[in-house]
Amino acid sequence: MNRPERLGKYTITDELGKGAMGVVYKGFDPDIRRTVALKTIRKEMVDDDQAAMLLARFRNEAQAAGRLSHPGIVSVYEWGEEGGIVFLAMEYVEGKSLREYFNRGMPFEGRDAISVMVQLLDALDYAHEQGVYHRDIKPANIIVMNEGRLKGKLKIADFGIARIDSSNLTQTGAVMGTPGYMAPEQYSGNLVDWRADIFSAGVVMYQLLTGVRPFIGNPDVIAYKICHEQPAPPSEVNPGSSPAEFDAVTMKALSKSPEDRHQTARAFRDAILGAHAGPVSPTVSEQTLIIEKSRPVWQSERSRPLGQDSSQPSHPSGASPRSHPSQPSVPPPGWDAGLLKQVEQQLTRILGPVAKVLVRRAATNTTDVETLYAFLAENLSSPEERSAFLAGRRQLRGVPPRQPGATTMTILATQVGTRQTQALTPDAVEKATRQLVAYLGPIAKVLARQAAAQASTRHHFYLLLAEKIAEPAERDRFLRDVGAG
Repeated sequence: MNRPERLGKYTITDELGKGAMGVVYKGFDPDIRRTVALKTIRKEMVDDDQAAMLLARFRNEAQAAGRLSHPGIVSVYEWGEEGGIVFLAMEYVEGKSLREYFNRGMPFEGRDAISVMVQLLDALDYAHEQGVYHRDIKPANIIVMNEGRLKGKLKIADFGIARIDSSNLTQTGAVMGTPGYMAPEQYSGNLVDWRADIFSAGVVMYQLLTGVRPFIGNPDVIAYKICHEQPAPPSEVNPGSSPAEFDAVTMKALSKSPEDRHQTARAFRDAILGAHAGPVSPTVSEQTLIIEKSRPVWQSERSRPLGQDSSQPSHPSGASPRSHPSQPSVPPPGWDAGLLKQVEQQLTRILGPVAKVLVRRAATNTTDVETLYAFLAENLSSPEERSAFLAGRRQLRGVPPRQPGATTMTILATQVGTRQTQALTPDAVEKATRQLVAYLGPIAKVLARQAAAQASTRHHFYLLLAEKIAEPAERDRFLRDVGAG
Protein backbone atom coordinates (compact mmCIF):
# COMPACT_ATOMS: atom_id res chain seq x y z
CA MET A 1 0.00 0.00 0.00
CA ASN A 2 1.44 3.37 -1.00
CA ARG A 3 2.17 5.83 1.74
CA PRO A 4 -0.33 8.72 1.80
CA GLU A 5 1.05 12.20 1.37
CA ARG A 6 -1.29 13.71 3.96
CA LEU A 7 -3.74 12.77 6.69
CA GLY A 8 -5.99 15.68 7.53
CA LYS A 9 -3.79 18.73 7.88
CA TYR A 10 -0.68 16.63 8.59
CA THR A 11 2.04 16.06 5.99
CA ILE A 12 3.48 12.53 6.10
CA THR A 13 7.29 12.58 6.24
CA ASP A 14 8.29 9.03 7.22
CA GLU A 15 7.08 5.60 8.29
CA LEU A 16 7.91 4.67 11.89
CA GLY A 17 6.37 1.22 12.19
CA LYS A 18 3.83 -1.17 10.72
CA GLY A 19 1.32 -3.60 12.17
CA ALA A 20 -1.30 -6.00 10.86
CA MET A 21 -4.01 -3.37 10.59
CA GLY A 22 -2.24 -0.07 10.36
CA VAL A 23 0.92 2.01 10.21
CA VAL A 24 2.51 4.61 12.47
CA TYR A 25 3.80 7.57 10.46
CA LYS A 26 5.96 10.54 11.29
CA GLY A 27 4.14 13.70 10.26
CA PHE A 28 4.29 17.47 10.41
CA ASP A 29 1.65 19.92 11.61
CA PRO A 30 1.95 23.02 9.38
CA ASP A 31 -0.27 25.18 11.58
CA ILE A 32 1.95 25.18 14.64
CA ARG A 33 5.02 23.70 12.94
CA ARG A 34 5.66 20.67 15.08
CA THR A 35 6.49 17.03 14.39
CA VAL A 36 3.82 14.49 15.30
CA ALA A 37 3.31 10.74 15.27
CA LEU A 38 0.24 9.50 13.38
CA LYS A 39 -1.15 6.18 14.51
CA THR A 40 -3.49 4.71 11.88
CA ILE A 41 -5.97 1.92 11.24
CA ARG A 42 -7.17 1.06 7.74
CA LYS A 43 -10.84 0.12 7.86
CA GLU A 44 -10.40 -2.27 4.94
CA MET A 45 -7.97 -4.35 7.04
CA VAL A 46 -10.50 -4.89 9.85
CA ASP A 47 -13.38 -7.34 9.54
CA ASP A 48 -16.87 -6.26 10.52
CA ASP A 49 -16.81 -8.07 13.87
CA GLN A 50 -13.65 -6.28 14.98
CA ALA A 51 -14.25 -2.88 13.42
CA ALA A 52 -16.58 -1.43 16.03
CA MET A 53 -14.41 -2.49 18.97
CA LEU A 54 -11.11 -1.39 17.43
CA LEU A 55 -12.46 1.98 16.38
CA ALA A 56 -14.02 2.43 19.81
CA ARG A 57 -10.65 1.68 21.41
CA PHE A 58 -8.99 4.15 19.06
CA ARG A 59 -11.47 6.86 19.96
CA ASN A 60 -11.14 5.94 23.63
CA GLU A 61 -7.39 6.52 23.46
CA ALA A 62 -7.99 9.98 22.09
CA GLN A 63 -10.54 10.75 24.80
CA ALA A 64 -8.42 9.31 27.62
CA ALA A 65 -5.00 10.75 26.76
CA GLY A 66 -6.57 13.90 25.32
CA ARG A 67 -7.81 14.95 28.76
CA LEU A 68 -4.38 14.40 30.34
CA SER A 69 -1.59 16.94 30.37
CA HIS A 70 1.47 15.56 32.14
CA PRO A 71 5.16 15.38 31.15
CA GLY A 72 5.13 11.64 31.83
CA ILE A 73 2.25 10.84 29.44
CA VAL A 74 2.37 10.89 25.64
CA SER A 75 0.01 13.67 24.53
CA VAL A 76 -2.76 13.03 22.01
CA TYR A 77 -3.73 16.00 19.87
CA GLU A 78 -6.48 14.87 17.52
CA TRP A 79 -8.63 11.99 16.31
CA GLY A 80 -9.64 12.01 12.66
CA GLU A 81 -10.57 10.03 9.55
CA GLU A 82 -9.65 10.47 5.92
CA GLY A 83 -9.85 8.23 2.86
CA GLY A 84 -10.76 5.10 4.82
CA ILE A 85 -7.94 5.67 7.33
CA VAL A 86 -8.70 6.48 10.95
CA PHE A 87 -5.81 8.21 12.71
CA LEU A 88 -4.58 9.63 15.98
CA ALA A 89 -2.20 12.57 15.94
CA MET A 90 0.03 12.42 19.00
CA GLU A 91 3.25 13.68 20.50
CA TYR A 92 6.35 12.49 18.67
CA VAL A 93 8.77 10.98 21.20
CA GLU A 94 12.45 10.19 20.61
CA GLY A 95 13.13 7.15 22.73
CA LYS A 96 12.90 3.41 23.25
CA SER A 97 10.42 1.32 25.18
CA LEU A 98 11.39 -0.41 28.39
CA ARG A 99 10.70 -3.67 26.56
CA GLU A 100 13.55 -2.91 24.15
CA TYR A 101 15.90 -2.48 27.09
CA PHE A 102 14.77 -5.79 28.55
CA ASN A 103 15.07 -7.54 25.19
CA ARG A 104 18.70 -6.41 24.90
CA GLY A 105 19.48 -7.73 28.36
CA MET A 106 20.02 -4.21 29.67
CA PRO A 107 20.86 -4.26 33.38
CA PHE A 108 19.12 -1.56 35.40
CA GLU A 109 21.18 -0.44 38.36
CA GLY A 110 19.28 0.23 41.57
CA ARG A 111 19.24 4.00 41.04
CA ASP A 112 17.76 3.61 37.54
CA ALA A 113 15.15 1.06 38.66
CA ILE A 114 13.99 3.48 41.36
CA SER A 115 13.98 6.41 38.93
CA VAL A 116 11.85 4.45 36.45
CA MET A 117 9.32 3.46 39.11
CA VAL A 118 9.05 6.93 40.66
CA GLN A 119 8.50 8.53 37.25
CA LEU A 120 5.98 5.85 36.25
CA LEU A 121 3.99 6.16 39.48
CA ASP A 122 4.00 9.97 39.35
CA ALA A 123 2.38 9.83 35.90
CA LEU A 124 -0.11 7.15 36.97
CA ASP A 125 -1.04 9.12 40.08
CA TYR A 126 -1.88 12.11 37.89
CA ALA A 127 -3.93 10.01 35.44
CA HIS A 128 -5.85 8.34 38.27
CA GLU A 129 -6.67 11.72 39.81
CA GLN A 130 -8.23 12.67 36.48
CA GLY A 131 -10.34 9.51 36.58
CA VAL A 132 -8.34 7.69 33.87
CA TYR A 133 -7.06 4.14 34.48
CA HIS A 134 -4.64 2.79 31.88
CA ARG A 135 -5.21 -1.00 32.39
CA ASP A 136 -2.36 -2.06 30.08
CA ILE A 137 0.79 -0.92 31.89
CA LYS A 138 3.71 -2.99 30.57
CA PRO A 139 7.29 -2.37 29.38
CA ALA A 140 6.18 -1.86 25.75
CA ASN A 141 4.06 1.12 26.84
CA ILE A 142 6.79 2.80 28.91
CA ILE A 143 9.08 4.96 26.77
CA VAL A 144 12.53 6.08 27.92
CA MET A 145 13.46 9.23 26.01
CA ASN A 146 17.06 9.37 24.83
CA GLU A 147 17.31 12.73 23.07
CA GLY A 148 16.93 16.44 23.80
CA ARG A 149 16.00 18.25 26.97
CA LEU A 150 13.86 15.34 28.23
CA LYS A 151 16.62 12.73 27.91
CA GLY A 152 16.24 10.05 30.57
CA LYS A 153 12.61 10.93 31.29
CA LEU A 154 9.74 8.45 30.93
CA LYS A 155 6.44 8.70 29.08
CA ILE A 156 3.48 6.33 29.26
CA ALA A 157 1.92 5.52 25.89
CA ASP A 158 -1.17 3.73 24.56
CA PHE A 159 -4.34 4.46 26.52
CA GLY A 160 -6.31 2.35 24.02
CA ILE A 161 -8.08 0.25 26.66
CA ALA A 162 -8.16 2.85 29.41
CA ARG A 163 -11.28 3.24 31.48
CA ILE A 164 -12.51 6.82 31.78
CA ASP A 165 -14.54 7.18 34.96
CA SER A 166 -17.67 5.10 34.20
CA SER A 167 -16.87 4.51 30.52
CA ASN A 168 -18.64 1.47 29.10
CA LEU A 169 -16.08 0.75 26.38
CA THR A 170 -15.01 -2.37 28.23
CA GLN A 171 -17.65 -4.21 30.19
CA THR A 172 -17.33 -6.46 33.22
CA GLY A 173 -16.47 -9.96 31.99
CA ALA A 174 -14.32 -8.79 29.06
CA VAL A 175 -10.64 -9.67 29.32
CA MET A 176 -8.45 -6.93 27.88
CA GLY A 177 -4.79 -6.38 28.62
CA THR A 178 -1.48 -8.20 28.29
CA PRO A 179 -0.89 -11.66 29.83
CA GLY A 180 1.70 -11.50 32.57
CA TYR A 181 0.92 -7.87 33.44
CA MET A 182 -2.85 -8.01 33.96
CA ALA A 183 -4.23 -7.93 37.50
CA PRO A 184 -6.23 -10.91 38.83
CA GLU A 185 -9.49 -8.98 38.54
CA GLN A 186 -8.85 -8.44 34.83
CA TYR A 187 -8.69 -12.21 34.32
CA SER A 188 -11.74 -12.98 36.44
CA GLY A 189 -13.91 -10.34 34.79
CA ASN A 190 -14.54 -8.50 38.07
CA LEU A 191 -14.76 -4.74 38.37
CA VAL A 192 -11.45 -3.14 37.36
CA ASP A 193 -10.30 0.19 38.80
CA TRP A 194 -7.05 2.14 39.22
CA ARG A 195 -5.57 -0.60 41.41
CA ALA A 196 -5.13 -2.82 38.35
CA ASP A 197 -2.47 -0.30 37.27
CA ILE A 198 -0.81 -0.70 40.70
CA PHE A 199 -0.54 -4.46 40.12
CA SER A 200 0.89 -4.01 36.61
CA ALA A 201 3.40 -1.47 37.90
CA GLY A 202 4.39 -4.05 40.52
CA VAL A 203 5.15 -6.54 37.74
CA VAL A 204 7.33 -3.93 36.04
CA MET A 205 9.18 -3.25 39.30
CA TYR A 206 9.75 -6.99 39.82
CA GLN A 207 11.22 -7.22 36.32
CA LEU A 208 13.46 -4.19 36.91
CA LEU A 209 14.80 -5.71 40.12
CA THR A 210 15.28 -9.28 38.93
CA GLY A 211 15.55 -9.23 35.12
CA VAL A 212 12.62 -11.71 34.83
CA ARG A 213 8.84 -11.51 35.06
CA PRO A 214 7.17 -12.89 38.20
CA PHE A 215 4.65 -14.98 36.22
CA ILE A 216 5.99 -17.20 33.43
CA GLY A 217 4.37 -19.85 31.21
CA ASN A 218 1.76 -20.12 28.50
CA PRO A 219 -1.26 -17.77 28.78
CA ASP A 220 -3.38 -20.25 30.72
CA VAL A 221 -0.57 -21.02 33.16
CA ILE A 222 0.13 -17.31 33.62
CA ALA A 223 -3.56 -16.64 34.32
CA TYR A 224 -3.67 -19.32 37.00
CA LYS A 225 -0.43 -18.15 38.62
CA ILE A 226 -1.53 -14.51 38.72
CA CYS A 227 -4.83 -15.44 40.35
CA HIS A 228 -3.60 -18.14 42.74
CA GLU A 229 0.19 -18.27 43.24
CA GLN A 230 2.68 -15.96 44.89
CA PRO A 231 6.02 -15.47 43.10
CA ALA A 232 9.28 -15.66 45.02
CA PRO A 233 10.40 -12.32 46.50
CA PRO A 234 12.76 -10.41 44.17
CA SER A 235 15.75 -10.79 46.52
CA GLU A 236 15.43 -14.59 46.32
CA VAL A 237 15.34 -14.56 42.53
CA ASN A 238 18.31 -12.23 42.15
CA PRO A 239 20.37 -12.18 45.36
CA GLY A 240 22.85 -9.32 45.51
CA SER A 241 21.21 -7.06 42.92
CA SER A 242 17.73 -6.83 44.42
CA PRO A 243 17.90 -5.52 48.00
CA ALA A 244 15.58 -7.29 50.44
CA GLU A 245 14.24 -3.87 51.48
CA PHE A 246 12.18 -3.78 48.28
CA ASP A 247 10.61 -7.23 48.73
CA ALA A 248 7.67 -6.12 50.88
CA VAL A 249 6.96 -3.08 48.71
CA THR A 250 6.95 -5.13 45.50
CA MET A 251 4.95 -8.05 46.89
CA LYS A 252 2.29 -5.71 48.30
CA ALA A 253 1.78 -4.30 44.81
CA LEU A 254 1.32 -7.88 43.55
CA SER A 255 -1.37 -8.77 46.09
CA LYS A 256 -4.24 -10.79 44.61
CA SER A 257 -6.93 -8.60 46.18
CA PRO A 258 -7.04 -4.91 45.19
CA GLU A 259 -7.75 -4.05 48.84
CA ASP A 260 -4.39 -5.52 49.90
CA ARG A 261 -2.29 -3.51 47.43
CA HIS A 262 -0.97 0.00 47.77
CA GLN A 263 -4.21 1.96 47.49
CA THR A 264 -2.84 4.71 45.27
CA ALA A 265 0.09 5.17 42.92
CA ARG A 266 1.37 7.85 45.27
CA ALA A 267 1.29 5.42 48.21
CA PHE A 268 3.26 2.90 46.11
CA ARG A 269 5.75 5.63 45.19
CA ASP A 270 6.14 6.71 48.83
CA ALA A 271 6.72 3.11 49.92
CA ILE A 272 9.52 2.77 47.35
CA LEU A 273 11.11 6.02 48.53
CA GLY A 274 10.87 4.85 52.13
CA ALA A 275 12.62 1.58 51.33
CA HIS A 276 15.24 3.33 49.20
CA ALA A 277 16.08 5.92 51.88
CA GLY A 278 18.28 7.98 49.57
CA PRO A 279 18.21 10.59 46.82
CA VAL A 280 16.35 9.65 43.63
CA SER A 281 17.44 10.79 40.20
CA PRO A 282 14.70 12.52 38.17
CA THR A 283 16.02 10.76 35.03
CA VAL A 284 17.49 7.43 33.94
CA SER A 285 21.26 7.74 34.10
CA GLU A 286 23.33 8.86 31.16
CA GLN A 287 25.43 5.71 31.61
CA THR A 288 22.45 3.46 30.88
CA LEU A 289 21.43 5.55 27.86
CA ILE A 290 24.97 5.48 26.44
CA ILE A 291 25.32 1.72 26.97
CA GLU A 292 21.97 1.13 25.28
CA LYS A 293 22.97 3.20 22.25
CA SER A 294 26.33 1.52 21.81
CA ARG A 295 25.40 -2.03 22.79
CA PRO A 296 24.83 -4.44 19.88
CA VAL A 297 21.69 -6.55 19.69
CA TRP A 298 23.30 -9.80 20.73
CA GLN A 299 20.60 -12.04 19.42
CA SER A 300 17.78 -11.76 16.96
CA GLU A 301 14.41 -13.26 17.85
CA ARG A 302 15.34 -16.28 15.74
CA SER A 303 18.51 -16.98 17.70
CA ARG A 304 17.03 -16.30 21.14
CA PRO A 305 17.44 -19.26 23.51
CA LEU A 306 14.50 -21.63 23.24
CA GLY A 307 11.58 -20.50 25.33
CA GLN A 308 12.90 -17.06 26.22
CA ASP A 309 10.03 -14.64 25.89
CA SER A 310 10.42 -11.42 23.94
CA SER A 311 9.78 -9.44 27.11
CA GLN A 312 12.64 -11.17 28.92
CA PRO A 313 16.31 -10.23 28.56
CA SER A 314 18.44 -11.91 25.91
CA HIS A 315 22.12 -12.65 26.35
CA PRO A 316 24.75 -14.65 24.44
CA SER A 317 24.96 -17.30 27.11
CA GLY A 318 21.21 -17.77 27.24
CA ALA A 319 21.12 -16.64 30.87
CA SER A 320 20.21 -13.26 32.20
CA PRO A 321 23.20 -10.95 32.60
CA ARG A 322 21.77 -10.01 35.99
CA SER A 323 22.25 -13.51 37.35
CA HIS A 324 24.91 -14.11 39.96
CA PRO A 325 26.78 -17.18 41.16
CA SER A 326 24.40 -19.09 43.37
CA GLN A 327 25.18 -19.13 47.06
CA PRO A 328 25.80 -22.49 48.73
CA SER A 329 22.56 -23.82 50.19
CA VAL A 330 21.27 -27.01 51.73
CA PRO A 331 19.19 -28.99 49.19
CA PRO A 332 15.71 -30.26 50.12
CA PRO A 333 15.75 -33.62 51.96
CA GLY A 334 16.50 -36.59 49.74
CA TRP A 335 18.32 -34.61 47.05
CA ASP A 336 21.94 -34.27 46.02
CA ALA A 337 22.96 -30.62 45.59
CA GLY A 338 25.04 -31.40 42.49
CA LEU A 339 22.14 -33.13 40.75
CA LEU A 340 19.73 -30.27 41.43
CA LYS A 341 22.37 -27.86 40.16
CA GLN A 342 22.41 -29.70 36.81
CA VAL A 343 18.62 -29.48 36.55
CA GLU A 344 18.71 -25.81 37.50
CA GLN A 345 21.29 -25.05 34.79
CA GLN A 346 19.14 -26.76 32.15
CA LEU A 347 16.05 -24.81 33.17
CA THR A 348 17.97 -21.54 33.46
CA ARG A 349 18.77 -21.69 29.74
CA ILE A 350 15.03 -21.41 29.13
CA LEU A 351 13.63 -19.33 32.00
CA GLY A 352 16.59 -17.41 33.42
CA PRO A 353 17.36 -16.92 37.14
CA VAL A 354 13.85 -17.80 38.32
CA ALA A 355 14.75 -21.45 37.51
CA LYS A 356 16.58 -21.74 40.82
CA VAL A 357 13.43 -20.95 42.77
CA LEU A 358 11.27 -23.27 40.65
CA VAL A 359 13.67 -26.21 41.01
CA ARG A 360 13.84 -25.84 44.78
CA ARG A 361 10.06 -25.60 45.08
CA ALA A 362 9.49 -28.69 42.95
CA ALA A 363 12.17 -30.64 44.81
CA THR A 364 10.36 -30.12 48.11
CA ASN A 365 7.36 -32.02 46.70
CA THR A 366 9.14 -35.13 45.41
CA THR A 367 12.38 -37.09 45.68
CA ASP A 368 12.00 -38.69 42.25
CA VAL A 369 13.92 -37.31 39.25
CA GLU A 370 11.21 -38.16 36.71
CA THR A 371 8.50 -36.46 38.76
CA LEU A 372 10.74 -33.44 39.32
CA TYR A 373 11.10 -32.99 35.56
CA ALA A 374 7.35 -33.36 35.05
CA PHE A 375 6.59 -30.73 37.68
CA LEU A 376 9.10 -28.29 36.19
CA ALA A 377 7.91 -28.86 32.62
CA GLU A 378 4.50 -27.50 33.63
CA ASN A 379 6.11 -24.04 33.90
CA LEU A 380 7.14 -23.98 30.24
CA SER A 381 5.05 -22.24 27.65
CA SER A 382 5.19 -24.49 24.58
CA PRO A 383 5.54 -28.15 23.59
CA GLU A 384 8.94 -27.35 22.07
CA GLU A 385 10.21 -25.91 25.35
CA ARG A 386 8.89 -28.84 27.36
CA SER A 387 10.38 -31.36 24.94
CA ALA A 388 13.78 -29.66 24.99
CA PHE A 389 13.80 -29.51 28.79
CA LEU A 390 12.62 -33.10 29.32
CA ALA A 391 15.35 -34.30 26.95
CA GLY A 392 17.86 -32.94 29.45
CA ARG A 393 16.96 -35.78 31.81
CA ARG A 394 19.15 -38.08 29.70
CA GLN A 395 22.14 -35.76 30.16
CA LEU A 396 22.17 -35.84 33.97
CA ARG A 397 25.36 -37.19 35.49
CA GLY A 398 25.24 -39.52 38.47
CA VAL A 399 21.62 -40.61 38.08
CA PRO A 400 20.54 -44.23 37.36
CA PRO A 401 18.95 -44.77 33.93
CA ARG A 402 15.18 -44.56 33.74
CA GLN A 403 13.33 -47.88 33.97
CA PRO A 404 12.50 -49.39 30.53
CA GLY A 405 9.06 -48.42 29.32
CA ALA A 406 8.63 -45.70 31.91
CA THR A 407 8.04 -42.13 30.83
CA THR A 408 8.07 -39.00 32.88
CA MET A 409 4.32 -38.60 32.65
CA THR A 410 3.47 -42.25 33.40
CA ILE A 411 5.70 -42.22 36.47
CA LEU A 412 4.11 -38.95 37.55
CA ALA A 413 0.66 -40.44 37.10
CA THR A 414 1.67 -43.49 39.15
CA GLN A 415 3.03 -41.36 41.98
CA VAL A 416 0.08 -39.00 42.06
CA GLY A 417 -2.28 -41.94 41.87
CA THR A 418 -5.45 -42.27 39.88
CA ARG A 419 -6.80 -38.90 40.99
CA GLN A 420 -6.37 -37.23 37.60
CA THR A 421 -9.50 -38.29 35.66
CA GLN A 422 -10.60 -41.63 37.18
CA ALA A 423 -14.36 -41.01 37.31
CA LEU A 424 -14.40 -37.85 35.27
CA THR A 425 -15.43 -37.68 31.62
CA PRO A 426 -14.47 -34.89 29.19
CA ASP A 427 -18.16 -34.09 28.75
CA ALA A 428 -18.59 -33.57 32.49
CA VAL A 429 -15.56 -31.30 32.62
CA GLU A 430 -16.79 -29.26 29.65
CA LYS A 431 -20.29 -28.86 31.08
CA ALA A 432 -19.04 -27.78 34.50
CA THR A 433 -16.59 -25.36 32.92
CA ARG A 434 -19.38 -23.66 30.97
CA GLN A 435 -21.38 -23.32 34.19
CA LEU A 436 -18.41 -21.90 36.10
CA VAL A 437 -17.70 -19.27 33.44
CA ALA A 438 -21.01 -17.63 34.32
CA TYR A 439 -19.76 -17.08 37.88
CA LEU A 440 -16.03 -16.42 37.45
CA GLY A 441 -15.46 -15.34 33.87
CA PRO A 442 -12.71 -16.66 31.55
CA ILE A 443 -10.44 -17.80 34.41
CA ALA A 444 -12.93 -20.66 34.93
CA LYS A 445 -11.29 -22.63 32.12
CA VAL A 446 -7.94 -22.62 33.88
CA LEU A 447 -9.49 -23.50 37.24
CA ALA A 448 -11.41 -26.39 35.73
CA ARG A 449 -8.24 -27.92 34.27
CA GLN A 450 -6.51 -27.60 37.63
CA ALA A 451 -9.45 -29.16 39.47
CA ALA A 452 -9.68 -32.04 36.99
CA ALA A 453 -6.04 -32.88 37.73
CA GLN A 454 -6.78 -33.00 41.48
CA ALA A 455 -10.20 -34.67 41.61
CA SER A 456 -10.59 -38.32 42.59
CA THR A 457 -14.24 -38.51 41.49
CA ARG A 458 -16.65 -36.42 39.50
CA HIS A 459 -18.31 -35.23 42.69
CA HIS A 460 -14.93 -34.25 44.10
CA PHE A 461 -14.30 -32.25 40.92
CA TYR A 462 -17.56 -30.33 41.35
CA LEU A 463 -16.74 -29.53 44.98
CA LEU A 464 -13.29 -28.23 44.04
CA LEU A 465 -14.86 -25.89 41.51
CA ALA A 466 -17.53 -24.74 43.95
CA GLU A 467 -14.80 -23.67 46.40
CA LYS A 468 -13.75 -21.00 43.89
CA ILE A 469 -17.14 -19.25 44.14
CA ALA A 470 -17.19 -16.74 47.00
CA GLU A 471 -20.95 -16.34 47.60
CA PRO A 472 -22.58 -19.35 49.38
CA ALA A 473 -25.86 -18.92 47.49
CA GLU A 474 -24.08 -18.88 44.13
CA ARG A 475 -21.97 -21.86 45.20
CA ASP A 476 -25.10 -23.87 46.00
CA ARG A 477 -26.72 -22.86 42.72
CA PHE A 478 -23.63 -23.96 40.80
CA LEU A 479 -23.68 -27.38 42.48
CA ARG A 480 -27.35 -27.80 41.61
CA ASP A 481 -26.74 -26.77 38.01
CA VAL A 482 -24.03 -29.39 37.50
CA GLY A 483 -26.11 -32.08 39.26
CA ALA A 484 -24.03 -32.34 42.43
CA GLY A 485 -27.00 -31.63 44.68
